[in-house]
Amino acid sequence: MQFKLNYNSSFFTPIILITPFFLWGTAMVAMKGVIHQTTPLFMAGVRIFPAGFLVLFVAIALGKSQPKTWQSWAWISLFALVDGCLFQGFIAEGLQRTTAGLGSVMIDSQPLAVAIMSRWLFKEIIGFWGWLGLTIGIIGISLIGLPDEWIINGWQGNFSSIDFNWQNLFNNGEWLMLLASLSMAVGTIMIPYVSRHVDAVIATGWHLVLGGFVLLILSFQLESEQYTNLDLSAWLSLTYATIFGSAIAYGVFFFLASKGNLTSLSALTFLTPIFALTFGNLILGETLSTLQWQGVYLTLVSIYLINQREKINEFITPKYAKFKIIVKNKITPNN
Repeated sequence: MQFKLNYNSSFFTPIILITPFFLWGTAMVAMKGVIHQTTPLFMAGVRIFPAGFLVLFVAIALGKSQPKTWQSWAWISLFALVDGCLFQGFIAEGLQRTTAGLGSVMIDSQPLAVAIMSRWLFKEIIGFWGWLGLTIGIIGISLIGLPDEWIINGWQGNFSSIDFNWQNLFNNGEWLMLLASLSMAVGTIMIPYVSRHVDAVIATGWHLVLGGFVLLILSFQLESEQYTNLDLSAWLSLTYATIFGSAIAYGVFFFLASKGNLTSLSALTFLTPIFALTFGNLILGETLSTLQWQGVYLTLVSIYLINQREKINEFITPKYAKFKIIVKNKITPNN
């Protein structure tokens, strides 16, 4: 008997939709749990290098064609540099200095940067709700990334007591995660250009392989004792981040995208930091300050407004037009 998954099933659909975001969020917690036993570049390379081969294996099984031109490999290489080396490298370095939950929030703020770059490069309309989301997002990220004493003293007008040490600021893990978010945003903008020359799934697999290979080379040149302190539990955590947090999460994401659920996926982006915050607290005992929690809430709201700005506008505009007609009729009634 052959079992066939009914994708339209009301039971399976919500589970499938949240799967990649659950895996990405919990993978952040898994990596944070072992970062003290290894080195950041090694962890980043181990996470994506084997995952890339798994993605390529699935792509080949699906009959996807391999890149054949130098333009294809050029775009894949550039994609690997930005979305592989820089993105994963900043994540791993940032996890040394911040919590998994806050790091995930900063990374998933990348729709803000994507919206700005799309407006500049592709002339996409951001609109009122998009600009509102960007404004709220900047406030939220500031509450997360800036030291609490800066914000409190600034709010009270005590600017003279603020110690503006920019070096310490950019050694802050949250700001490294913001750099990871910007790298991911640039990678997202690159995808349409990459897809013109090579299949998106094949490009994803190769960029993970190439990016992971470079990270491992850099690790063995710049780091030491990458794996000597790793115990069985740590290796299992890294395996989870590789197989589930990278290969399977990417696979499910592309499966959903191929089914035309892009709107649903964009609406669920905020679930990744929620899962990371929840499991970071339950498993690692991570806690946030009051200002950081406020920044988290504002950032999640901004992500939702950015991703759903067109839907919100479609919902609000007719109601606003109807409201204006009612008000106009009350002010100037028919004689």
